[in-house]
Amino acid sequence: MLRKVNTNDVPEITWTSPRGKFAGAGKQISEALGRKPKSTDLLERHPFDVEILRIPPSKTPYPYHSHGAQWEFYHVISGTGIVRHADGMAPLATGDAFIFLPGEPHALINDSAADLVVYVVADNPIDEADYFPDSKKWTVQVPARRIIRSENVDYYDGEE
Repeated sequence: MLRKVNTNDVPEITWTSPRGKFAGAGKQISEALGRKPKSTDLLERHPFDVEILRIPPSKTPYPYHSHGAQWEFYHVISGTGIVRHADGMAPLATGDAFIFLPGEPHALINDSAADLVVYVVADNPIDEADYFPDSKKWTVQVPARRIIRSENVDYYDGEE
């Protein structure tokens, strides 16, 4: 059975942190193709997840973080920006492709006046853990819920 969607028809989900430092929008392409991210059945989870990530001007979508087991591939479709990584900062331009292995911290920053649009492909392993170096915070993602493992803090605490 062919699973097909037109990405123009996939709704965009937007988010903003409480103080507005973090903001982004994403089209969850794999979910539109039937991926069930909370399922533990690998046929329902799919082996990877594809998102079209749109980062508004002067924003970063997520705090600087690393993944315990997840790989992430990025391909810049349009716009320019900066990627923060363990060795510093690197400029981003349309056509750039890069990858982060598990344990490699990263964050995308749109430092331009136009949207930065990026394809993101991740393998999203079950029970993934994330580390946030700036706030020294961990999260453990379980298919049914997200648990922050530290003091009782919110996802954005210590990041803004």
